[in-house]
Amino acid sequence: MAAKGVGMANKGPSYGLSRQVQDKIDSKYDPELEQILVDWINRQCGSDVGKPEPGKLGFQAWLKDGCILSRLVNSLFPEDKPVKKIQNSTMAFKQMEQISQFLKAAEAYGVSKTDMFQTVDLWEAKDLAAVQRTLSALGSLAVTKDEGTYRGDPSWFFKKAQENKREFSAEQLKAGKNVIGLQMGSNKGASQEGMSYGRPRQIM
Repeated sequence: MAAKGVGMANKGPSYGLSRQVQDKIDSKYDPELEQILVDWINRQCGSDVGKPEPGKLGFQAWLKDGCILSRLVNSLFPEDKPVKKIQNSTMAFKQMEQISQFLKAAEAYGVSKTDMFQTVDLWEAKDLAAVQRTLSALGSLAVTKDEGTYRGDPSWFFKKAQENKREFSAEQLKAGKNVIGLQMGSNKGASQEGMSYGRPRQIM
C-alpha cells in the first residue's frame, strides 16, 4: 500500500533567501536514486513495507516515522540487532526518537558522520537529498562488507575502497630506520666540488 505524501502542517511557506536556499537543497534530490533506494528497501525488508508515492514528499512520508529505516539497518546485522524496539507511533517525539535510533545504528555499522543526515532533514523534509546520501552510504557499506546480509543488485551502490593495512615487525621497522640513516650519512660528505652549473651568462 503506497504511503501518501503529506504537507508539513507545522511548516509555513518560505520567502526570499530562505526560499532560494530550500529550492537549491531540493534540486539536489535525485528521483532515479529514489527508485533504487525504494527497490533496495523492499528487497531488504520485504514487500510488506509497501512503496511510497513517487516524489520526495511521498518518500519522506514513507520513511518519516523511522520504522522502515530501523528495519533496514537491523537487516544488515547478522546478529545482535542494534535497534531493539521498533514501534509505530503518530507522536512526533516518538517518530524522531525512532529516526535517531536508526542514525545511531547506521553510524555503528560504519556510515561516517559526514554522510549522516540530521533528524529534521527527514522529519521536517528539510533536506531529503541528505537522507538519500545516508542511505546510499549504508548500501555501499553493505555491498563492500559482503557479509551475506545484503539483498539486492550489487550494482545499485558503489563498492567502497577498503583500507589495506600493512603490518610490520619490529625487525622490519628497525631495518627501515637503518636504511634512512645510511642515506642521510651518505649525503653528509656531499659538496659542490665538481658540480657543473653550465656556462656563466655573458653580459654584452
